[in-house]
Amino acid sequence: MSYPNKTITILLPAYNEAESIPLLRRNMQQVIKDNPDYEWTFLMINDGSTDNTLEKMRALCEDDAHFHYIDLSRNYGKEIAIMAGIDHAQGDAVIIMDADMQHPIEAIPEMIRHWEEGYDDVYAQRNSSNESWLKTTTSKLYYKILQKSTNIPIQKDTGDFRLLDKKCIQALREMRETDRNNKGMFSWIGFKKKGIVYEQRERRYGKTKWSYYKLVNLALNGITSFTTTPLRIASILGIVISLLAFTYLTYIIIKTLIYGEPVQGYPTLMVTILFLGGIQLVALGIIGEYLSHIFNETKKRPGYFVREYK
Repeated sequence: MSYPNKTITILLPAYNEAESIPLLRRNMQQVIKDNPDYEWTFLMINDGSTDNTLEKMRALCEDDAHFHYIDLSRNYGKEIAIMAGIDHAQGDAVIIMDADMQHPIEAIPEMIRHWEEGYDDVYAQRNSSNESWLKTTTSKLYYKILQKSTNIPIQKDTGDFRLLDKKCIQALREMRETDRNNKGMFSWIGFKKKGIVYEQRERRYGKTKWSYYKLVNLALNGITSFTTTPLRIASILGIVISLLAFTYLTYIIIKTLIYGEPVQGYPTLMVTILFLGGIQLVALGIIGEYLSHIFNETKKRPGYFVREYK
């Protein structure tokens, strides 16, 4: 069956991926061969790379008209790079893939098949991971916390690798916040979803750009962007501690007045002060996370600036 009028754009955000560009080119050319019934466009997003990624993108676009690129004015991070790609993508559907080619192109025909069946968001779930035990365990814990703390149906073990129908793309374009968590946003917009399983490939060139610090920031951003549960927990904890403190105070007063026992001194006082101080700092930290989002969004700055687009 042929669908001559359907165009699919593949978004490929890249940061210091110069070594991966030749592999990217071969894989995308293979996508065209394997799926000849569609018109293909490959949109690379250079997220402020400091190596010669941009030069290789330019050369690739000169050689092959299927390829285009966006050069952002600086490094904004992957979430914003995907935002820029979504803003500039054209066609009936968009597929988001990593430029390091750890996402297998063999999953694309299955994505397209489900899309043709009527699904708007075909997301890929990792069947296995080559990441460390610590990263895998903390990732699972993060998804469990997010799923239990929000009423949005969050898909676990999923990343940005997915096919999105143009109606999903249009919905995402209307969401202009700059503190972005794309995985949560994909879930928030709804539409008809379908999951598939894939095996993540080994990285052939370069090294991962995701440090533990960046992953923790992304996780905190995801939790505070899609649920107010941490604020509610802080409020409940404050009420519970206040009730316990009042109960203990009553106990001490009664004990002193009736039995004449002396009030415990320095150790009890220090433990109480340190405990309450720690709880207060945690609560202030939670409030600060939400205030930081408000601070960033109220400035109404553009999410990014484009230096070059071709």
